[in-house]
Amino acid sequence: MKLKIFFAASAVVLSGSMGLAADSSDPIVVPIHNWSSQIVMSNVVGKLFEEIGDNVEYVTTDSQAVYESIRSGDVTLEMEVWEGAFGASFRAALEKGGIVDAGDHNAVTREDWWYPMWTKEACPGLPDWKALNECAAVFATPETGDKGRFLGGPVDWLKHDQERVDALDLNFVVVNAGSAAALWAEVAAAEADKKPVVIFNWTPNFVEAVWPGEFVDFPKWVDGCDKNPSVGPNPNATYDCGNPANGYLKKAAWDGMKDKWPSAYELLQKISFTNAQIAEMAKFVDVDEMEPEDAAAAWLEANEAVWKPWIE
Repeated sequence: MKLKIFFAASAVVLSGSMGLAADSSDPIVVPIHNWSSQIVMSNVVGKLFEEIGDNVEYVTTDSQAVYESIRSGDVTLEMEVWEGAFGASFRAALEKGGIVDAGDHNAVTREDWWYPMWTKEACPGLPDWKALNECAAVFATPETGDKGRFLGGPVDWLKHDQERVDALDLNFVVVNAGSAAALWAEVAAAEADKKPVVIFNWTPNFVEAVWPGEFVDFPKWVDGCDKNPSVGPNPNATYDCGNPANGYLKKAAWDGMKDKWPSAYELLQKISFTNAQIAEMAKFVDVDEMEPEDAAAAWLEANEAVWKPWIE
């Protein structure tokens, strides 16, 4: 069935792009990270590049270091620049040069502490962040003693959760999950007996359709709260704020891409996914348990009306 989906999608793509010649015989290098939507989206876009005649190579890369790799031309692009998680690394790379902003997706993002709705029954003051200390004991585990446990994302996502805990004097211990799958396993395991949990989560994502929940309302993000102690409620600390509640999701590219692969660069600028489309990509892997390559083929087959105008 998976092979049928793959070849059906390939045939559909080919029908709209026969006769296009490659810009360069060198491969466009597409990075792969450690969360499902990025992996599927990268495969979707890589397939579109191949069908307009370009070669594609996929490489597994660190999600923060990738911006330096793009600057040097070792990696060609990045499909998911999340403002909260990667905005600082992206801005630093832009200031150095060699990388360009290739445009925004239609999606609006949020990345922060999150809990499934049953947690609110044990800590009714949520989503106000001040309720966390009042309820810290209900989040405690043998690993954290009398302090609450916050399960953060993988360390390389650099979410500065410990800095926030310190800045807001939260009675919590930050434990980092090894993967996005470990975050979902935590919620799934807690569901049976409605155990209170608070984890790192983001949107767009499939999670809100499976487990309704809420983000914690920390002090509102203000530019500078991650760098200037005078910005935010704690005058002696940085990161005393939440992440942007309406963050961007951008694309980035090596500044040589537009000259070496002009058709592919034009296509990259046109590509723009919505929250629902990105959530669907993640669902194929995280819920339906498809391999990312098959998920990409299935997405292409089901969404011809979305992508076909991009390559015509």
